[in-house]
Amino acid sequence: MSPDVDLTVLKPGHHVLRDRLLALDGRLFEFAAERHWPGAEPVLPRLSRSANHGVLWFATAAVMAASRTPRARRAAALGLASLGLASLTINTLGKRSVRRPRPVLDPVPQVRQLKRQPITTSFPSGHAASAAAFATGVALESLGWGAVVAPVAFSVAMSRVYTGVHFPSDVLVGATLGAGAAFAVRGLTPKHAWAQRL
Repeated sequence: MSPDVDLTVLKPGHHVLRDRLLALDGRLFEFAAERHWPGAEPVLPRLSRSANHGVLWFATAAVMAASRTPRARRAAALGLASLGLASLTINTLGKRSVRRPRPVLDPVPQVRQLKRQPITTSFPSGHAASAAAFATGVALESLGWGAVVAPVAFSVAMSRVYTGVHFPSDVLVGATLGAGAAFAVRGLTPKHAWAQRL
């Protein structure tokens, strides 16, 4: 079955607004590629790789659970449940419904580029969705832990543009969907249910 939306080429006619937004997105990507990000070179590519398959977030949840406080354990569980829903949604609906190629890496300095380039479509960003889902889920249960996780999640999302594997809109939409997944999980599961499970 063919994808519902094809963003591989700009189309004239009734898609004028969409095509203008895509063109703007491309210019923002090039702008980011041309900028010097102080201190980011040794950090963001590694951080981006560490978030592959949710490894960074599972490790973070393990550290939180090791604190042995009920709230931290609930926050970790809610974060992981949110990540799970976000990943399921992105991989089964998002990337299969929208066909968008990855950005061309020409304007991105070689030192920033990942050694292994993703082979899936670009829209939306699964890394940004997972990061936002986990951070939002954690924050909904514990503002303290949320404040710790949020900067890391933001950095992971930004790393996807920095390394050239996503357009800014891929990251923005992915993060929005991830945060939405966290609110959905929290809304569907009463707070006392988390306490009973942990």
